[in-house]
Amino acid sequence: MMTVPGADGCDQLVDDGGDATLLIHKGKEFEAKYAKDGSLPDPASTNNAEFKCILQLLKDSIPLDKTKYTRMAVQCKGVSEETTTGVLRLREMAAKNELLFPAINVNDCVTKSKFDNVYGCRHSLPDSIMRATDVMIGGKRALVCGYGDVGKGCAFALRGAGARVLITEIDPINALQACMEGFQVVTMEDCVHEIDIFTSATGNFKIITLEHMKKMKNNAIVCNIGHFDNEIDMEDLEQFPGMTVENIKPQVDRFVFPTSGNGVIVLASGRLVNLGCATGHPSFVMSCSFTNQVLAQLDLLKNWKETKAYKNDVYLLPKHLDEKVALLHLPALGAHLTTLSQEQADYIGVKVNGPFKNDTYRY
Repeated sequence: MMTVPGADGCDQLVDDGGDATLLIHKGKEFEAKYAKDGSLPDPASTNNAEFKCILQLLKDSIPLDKTKYTRMAVQCKGVSEETTTGVLRLREMAAKNELLFPAINVNDCVTKSKFDNVYGCRHSLPDSIMRATDVMIGGKRALVCGYGDVGKGCAFALRGAGARVLITEIDPINALQACMEGFQVVTMEDCVHEIDIFTSATGNFKIITLEHMKKMKNNAIVCNIGHFDNEIDMEDLEQFPGMTVENIKPQVDRFVFPTSGNGVIVLASGRLVNLGCATGHPSFVMSCSFTNQVLAQLDLLKNWKETKAYKNDVYLLPKHLDEKVALLHLPALGAHLTTLSQEQADYIGVKVNGPFKNDTYRY
């Protein structure tokens, strides 16, 4: 895994979800444990299916090459991370002084989070639900769990398709935003029995639980677009005694509860529905994200070869590069920017060619 012929590993990482970064860090950690006491990682020590795979891979790898990931960590000069979840992991490691190389947070670039997360999900959520189920969204009651950037895109898309949209939120600011956009903010317990389409978009886990699914109406649609499959409690659902699973078609399963006979239709086994049941976001909005990734990689390269300015911490791309990404995409949409005069630029304290906003500006 991640082997580079003729080298100890890659010079730089482009990561999406933090899995490659996690593998290097855990590999180095468990190689050190093996050198100390001969112990190997135990895949049975976790219930998380993805982490179980990582532990199994390392268990198989370490006896064959006892320092593979330790050497790989030295070789890697930085990572650029695409996702909210991956950035959260990076920040946790940095806070504990465990991060092994500099990281650039691509996710929180404005031209990523406000475009990929909002507009990408606005397109790909209804696309995936309709491809998977052919259900009429108009008139249905839809619950979006989480009103961050992803949740906003999902809520607007479902409302645009004619659904009556409700929101769950923990953050009072996001909840107030949802109210001001005309969405009803509720708790899961308030409405679980009447919702037709459930979408989790939180970045957290145990959002839609087994107990929630027991109370859902027959043939309620359940999907996730926010995180790993543990936003929906798939483990308990799949292991429920007497559960019958009807595979309707690839990536569409109806889980039938033995006592009530009611079923819930789970899309993409609880994983990201826009990838499992459709083709993800359109290429144009992903181009914004990937342009940020390229600029981040060039910035990491410059740091490695020239400036040596970054410590093992998490950094944002500078504002002028964020604006450059937007500028590069405007011609494809036929947009024409107005140009400030020098006098106007001086009046508001910016340069004629930007950056036009300070780092605290909230778009």
